[in-house]
Amino acid sequence: MRILREKGIATAQKREGRQASQGIVEAYLHGGGRIGVLLELNCETDFVARNEEFRSLARELAMQIAAANPRWVNAEDVPGATLEEEREIQRNLALNEGRPEQALDKIVAGRVSKFIETTVLLEQPYIRDDKRRVKDLISDAIGKIGERIVVRRFTRYQVGGQV
Repeated sequence: MRILREKGIATAQKREGRQASQGIVEAYLHGGGRIGVLLELNCETDFVARNEEFRSLARELAMQIAAANPRWVNAEDVPGATLEEEREIQRNLALNEGRPEQALDKIVAGRVSKFIETTVLLEQPYIRDDKRRVKDLISDAIGKIGERIVVRRFTRYQVGGQV
C-alpha cells in the first residue's frame, strides 16, 4: 500500500506541467438540500472526465467541501492580507493568554498553519480518513487514472447561514 501511494505521488509530480482543460462540474446537495456544492474538477481528456473513478473523486471532493467548509482551493489562494490579519489575531491571542514573548513566533506560526489546514481544501484532513489530506486523495487518483487532475474552483451554499 505504501509503495502504491508513493508511486501515485511520483506520478502526480510528473503530470504537473500538463494542461487540464477537460473535466466536469459536480453538484452535490446535503442535509435535505440545506447545503449545496458546485465543484469544477479538471483533467486532461474528456475520456477521463467520463470515467467512473474520476466522477467518484469529484463526488468525494464535493462531500468534503459540504462537510468541512473550506474557503480556498490552495494555500497560495489565501490572500496575503488575510494571512497577515490571522497572524495579528493569533499574536494578540497568545499575548492575552500570557505566553512568553520568545515563544510567540512559533506559537503564531503553528496557529496560522492550523488556520490554513482548516480553510484550504487541499490541506484539510480527508473526512473519511483524517490521517490523510485531500491532496493525497487527489494524488492517489492521479496515480490510478494516469492524468493530471486539478480542482479548479468550488462554491458552497448553505440555507440560513454564512457560507
